[in-house]
Amino acid sequence: MNLKQLAQRFLVPQPIISLYYMVRFRCIISLKAEIELSPMITLGPGVTISSFTKIKATNGPLSVEAHTGFGASCYISTQAGGISIGENCLFGPHVNIMSANYDVSQIEQPFYLQGSISRGVRIGNNVWVGAGSTILDGTVLGDNTVVVANSLVNRRYPPNVMLQGNPAKIILRRSTGSPYGTERRVCTRGNGHS
Repeated sequence: MNLKQLAQRFLVPQPIISLYYMVRFRCIISLKAEIELSPMITLGPGVTISSFTKIKATNGPLSVEAHTGFGASCYISTQAGGISIGENCLFGPHVNIMSANYDVSQIEQPFYLQGSISRGVRIGNNVWVGAGSTILDGTVLGDNTVVVANSLVNRRYPPNVMLQGNPAKIILRRSTGSPYGTERRVCTRGNGHS
């Protein structure tokens, strides 16, 4: 972190940074949110960021499209691979999104000495991520996806699905012609559903 970044982090009050983003991007940000002042952040109009949500984008780009909302106490940290979030998405409280992971290829080396890998996170349009879920580096979520609360998302998923679990698996395929937007239930071992 350079001297300018340190000065911005410790000398510019957080409510001023929130007001700056609100005016620049025409979005709604709680004065209790904590967002880094970074040229790598782009927010669409109508984005809502609730209290105690923390956004770190010093080392990689963050792009959030219009009318996407983050509940209270979310944590978003982006590295070189970046995070891209589509429009009309909903993130419940305590959702974590991270676009980096430790390199674990050398078993004889401590993790912190191996550096990190950043493939990025891509989230489509009209995605709803339930409270307490975690989205890890390398994740791709297609449009119209629902992630059930407390799920761990760590791979690529097609559009129009509902995910649940740790790691998250497809439990429903969604379509517009069916009740509740579901086409058919996908069986997973041991859940008793057909």
